[in-house]
Amino acid sequence: MLQSISHESEHKTRGADPAFKARLRRRSAFEYAAWIACLLLGVGVLFSVSTNPNFQWSVVATYFTDQSILNGLMLTIFLTVATMLLGTLLGLLLAIMRSSKVKPVALMAGVYLTLFRGTPVLVQLIFWFNVAALYPNLRIGIPFTDIGVPLDVNAVMSPITAALVGLTLNEAAYMAEIIRGGFATVGTGQIEAADSLGMSTWTKLRKVIIPQAMPSIIPATGNQLIGMFKESSLVSVLGVAELLQSAQLIYARTYETIPLLIVASLWYLLMTLVLSYPQSLLEKKYSRSTSRLPRKARNVVLTDPEGIAR
Repeated sequence: MLQSISHESEHKTRGADPAFKARLRRRSAFEYAAWIACLLLGVGVLFSVSTNPNFQWSVVATYFTDQSILNGLMLTIFLTVATMLLGTLLGLLLAIMRSSKVKPVALMAGVYLTLFRGTPVLVQLIFWFNVAALYPNLRIGIPFTDIGVPLDVNAVMSPITAALVGLTLNEAAYMAEIIRGGFATVGTGQIEAADSLGMSTWTKLRKVIIPQAMPSIIPATGNQLIGMFKESSLVSVLGVAELLQSAQLIYARTYETIPLLIVASLWYLLMTLVLSYPQSLLEKKYSRSTSRLPRKARNVVLTDPEGIAR
């Protein structure tokens, strides 16, 4: 109560200060000028882009819903979803290994993270596409026995398979760090309480650690999903007919390079905006802002020992 009165009196005092009013007028004038400058710049850029015949907007409109472009878009979405699902599962396993108290297990996970985070994803994609040069034939079976199935790596490692393997293994390294960072937000008191109840490691992970780590994990995972959708364009170097490769195949035939690149860019931008909306909702839902109170606590009035409301 006293604090609110002091803030109100301070606000009135500052409001009566001529220097304070002058600063407000200068700031308002600067904001108006900034808005006008942004508006003029936006109108100028929009006019230039819309009236420049070299952009060939009629060609863009023609190919925007072309069947080959839509097929490439569907393949891009498939690669994104499959990579995120598999990468998240493998990343969870790596995060558990990295947090393990068994040194060899944690060391193996650390080497994996260092290797896949320290090399460009484009190099990894090309490597997996050419892995048959190292291991042309593999045998899957029980070690030290004749039980097994021969595997022709050159036949199995198609461009789409190489793209899926390369993107998944790379994404798993980043998801492992995101999940491990979420684990670190769980208080030690929660873990000690679970240990005191005699929970097993798996039960503690499933009922205590993962649920409390989700508010930190989910928003970052949304960012990774959007990044993966755009990063999937790298698989075009393997000949995978995703969105960018589909556009490249068309302009290699028609020589309309700029319009087809605009088509691909517009689809990437549109899908990014579509994915950004649920991501913002998840960030709001799982936000750990201390300003949010439970509904029952909003109407609570604090009193001091003498019964005076504060």
